[in-house]
Amino acid sequence: MNANILLFKITLLVYFAATILYLIDILARKEKAGRAARWVLLAGFVVHSASLVTRYVEAGYTPVTNLHESLSFFAWTLVGIYMLFDLKFRTTILGAFLTPLALVLMIFSSAATKTVQPANPMLDSWWFPVHVALAFAGNAIFTIAFVAGIMYLIQERMLKSKKFSTLYFRLPSLNTLDNINYKCLTFGFPLLTMGIISGAVWANAAWGGYWRWDPKETWALITWFLYAALLHGRLTVGWRGRRAAIFAIIGFLCVLFTFLGVNLLLSGEHSFSALNR
Repeated sequence: MNANILLFKITLLVYFAATILYLIDILARKEKAGRAARWVLLAGFVVHSASLVTRYVEAGYTPVTNLHESLSFFAWTLVGIYMLFDLKFRTTILGAFLTPLALVLMIFSSAATKTVQPANPMLDSWWFPVHVALAFAGNAIFTIAFVAGIMYLIQERMLKSKKFSTLYFRLPSLNTLDNINYKCLTFGFPLLTMGIISGAVWANAAWGGYWRWDPKETWALITWFLYAALLHGRLTVGWRGRRAAIFAIIGFLCVLFTFLGVNLLLSGEHSFSALNR
């Protein structure tokens, strides 16, 4: 077993431990478990970083060219972005939602083929890692907005029905969740925009054209328009609360299809087969 696979498996176990601790904190109201979960998650992130570095050294390219690499890289980005958000908002409940999601990504990643394959020569450009970093960071931030939107709708439903579960007492206020949603939009939208622009520059260098209407490019543009509409609505007509939460959820579904659905279901230069040919 090589180093990157060993580190990957250790990461999976550590994320599992962090997930258990977060759930204990939320369900049993053990705040010490929540504090421990933060440190365990940080340890997992460090090991995960080492796993990706060793994968990069072994492969010689940014490790996002197949399903195993892409899911692992996205889980790493999601955990890293969440920890930055946690410094600002200190919302353990957000970690209780996002850490299991990162764990699920790692489980699916572990089930995919882990063999390092020769990459497409077109990936041998410094624009490629720039494009990947911007796109994955934007996707991770929109995932946090999605989770905040889900929590907003859950809490709103409980308030209207006047039926409160244990979860209700651990959720941030509706105003805080809406603020998280807005912060995600203000950070995620520029990253998505720069990701699309850097991808266009890379495409021009690699294929001689800035835009080829590749399925992934098309869906990225659809996603961009959706988040642009949400940002415009918030700034001009005051879209907040429930409407913003629903938009964040719909936007995430577009992100998910752009990230995975296009690669797995449609052909094009962004499909995993194309990236490895």
